Amino acid sequence: MSAVIDPLALARALIHCPSITPRDEGAQAVLAEALEAIGFRVWRHMWGEAPDGPVHNLFARIGTEGPHFAFAGHTDVVPVGSREGWSVEPFAAEVRNGQLVGRGAADMKGAIAAFVAAAAENLPARGSLSVVITGDEEGPATFGTKPLLDWMEATGNVPDHCLVGEPTSRQRLGDMVKIGRRGSVNVWIRVQGAQGHVAYPHMADNPVRHLVNILHALQARELDTGNAWFDPSNLEITDMTVGNPATNVIPATAEARINIRFNDEHTGAGLVQWIEAVAARETAGANVEAKISGEAFLTAPGDFSALLANAIRTETGIETEFSTSGGTSDARFIRRLCPVVEFGLPGLSMHKVDEHIAVDDLHALTRIYGRILRDYFA
Repeated sequence: MSAVIDPLALARALIHCPSITPRDEGAQAVLAEALEAIGFRVWRHMWGEAPDGPVHNLFARIGTEGPHFAFAGHTDVVPVGSREGWSVEPFAAEVRNGQLVGRGAADMKGAIAAFVAAAAENLPARGSLSVVITGDEEGPATFGTKPLLDWMEATGNVPDHCLVGEPTSRQRLGDMVKIGRRGSVNVWIRVQGAQGHVAYPHMADNPVRHLVNILHALQARELDTGNAWFDPSNLEITDMTVGNPATNVIPATAEARINIRFNDEHTGAGLVQWIEAVAARETAGANVEAKISGEAFLTAPGDFSALLANAIRTETGIETEFSTSGGTSDARFIRRLCPVVEFGLPGLSMHKVDEHIAVDDLHALTRIYGRILRDYFA
């Protein structure tokens, strides 16, 4: 069974669904229909409860044998922000001057449409092809890719390689492929003091002073200087809260939040232990809570990344750059099952008002994905 799929029409249909995390609003039903039309068997799952769920997830596969190639992505999108900043309705998916405009066009419904269209014309004669889609990549990522990967492992649907369609290109389609990502950890530090009158500091204990000392000690350390594939790790203070409306009162508590983007010279657990030790040294009783969003990983350049680079070169003439820059993606979870790389549309407009992609890029990405599939299963 096969069908010709227009990537522009499918991208527009997906964008029409206002699937702001964790809502789905019919996006995965649109995708399931397109995949079933070209012969995929589709499984749909919904996991979790409010506020982080329920989350819609989709797995589709055609073929039962190896080699097994997977494409991964997400149908959820970030909020539109101020509607006044948009020149079009954010979910109308209008085409203007050769640009498809709409929330999710770049990140990443365009890439999903391009891959499905490419798969329709390049189904493998042998081997397996699967599509792995979550609905909470833009959110806490609690009930999406992680439990879906568990289900894939339990049901014998582990791929040999995976391509994530995140918008990795910078200025031109094909100029960058992500072969790894830095890790990320958020840490909340809370210091308890003793409230009192500012005129009688000996009768109080100002927690702000202790918190500032902790933060100063943390920032004084150079975590590393980077390495061949990764930028230096960086620690940033992202919030400080005292919540004291009175000018003549020493507050009782003070809190701060920090984020560390770290390379493969660290682990999330190791950094949390370091922060706990610094906080304990500077202030007895300081409370530290942490959430590790993902560990740093690298898919070392090899046959798989070379296959992508060759497809990009053949279709566009561009020599791609392998990089680990940028934020996190669901590749941080997928890498525990198989080698994973990321490649998709230019991301200059992602998360912005009037998010858009060039229609020509959408069709070119479809051709690149098609060549990747042909070369992979050759």
